[in-house]
Amino acid sequence: MGRDRLFDLLREKDMLVIRKRSYTKTTNSHHWLRRYPNLVKDFTPTAPEQLWVADITYLRTCTEFQYLHLITDAYSKKIMGYELSEDLSAASTCRALQMARAARNYPGRALIHHSDRGIQYCSNEYTGILLSSGISISMTENSDPYENAVAERINGILKDEFGLDATFEYETQLRTQVEQTIRIYNEHRPHMSNRMLTPTQMHRQEKRSIIKWNKNQQSHEQVPAHETVYLQPKSVN
Repeated sequence: MGRDRLFDLLREKDMLVIRKRSYTKTTNSHHWLRRYPNLVKDFTPTAPEQLWVADITYLRTCTEFQYLHLITDAYSKKIMGYELSEDLSAASTCRALQMARAARNYPGRALIHHSDRGIQYCSNEYTGILLSSGISISMTENSDPYENAVAERINGILKDEFGLDATFEYETQLRTQVEQTIRIYNEHRPHMSNRMLTPTQMHRQEKRSIIKWNKNQQSHEQVPAHETVYLQPKSVN
């Protein structure tokens, strides 16, 4: 039985756990720093490392929030860099960017970095790294999450499928889970938009066009029943 048929069955039997929706603001766009125009409105990447998308999502421990800073390749859906930190500082976001930059497989390729207009991404420290690396800067124009849809979808996958929406007892426990989750996600989690290749597999080739989704389609991906999807258990023990 595939993942989606299982969810359908649980829904029919009223056995689905209803997720509580709560939000913590991670974007402060009210600042004096320079904003950059949206360069990717009608842009669809045709190869890896043409477009990176950046975002920050919050995770929980029993005593505090932690913040996961992510850089994802929009073509392959591979998480290129990340940083788990206790704050929303530009320094933490820069560490994720530096990891992504060091992991590039195609350093000579023209690359666009797309993010929201948060103060971290507009900071002189962060934009300085991008400009000195020859990476073009693109930012959303409004607060519409569909302007950064790939990044939002990856956040949802990590939380919904890999258990990162749980409340962890210790920060060290959360850090271990994040490291394992990103490794398994990159190496084993197929995407329909990748034509059922994993992010790492998709990142190694340029022969397959990606499947583009629009906001009228469902945000989750339908995985055929014969495909194996690797999921992290919800347990944090």
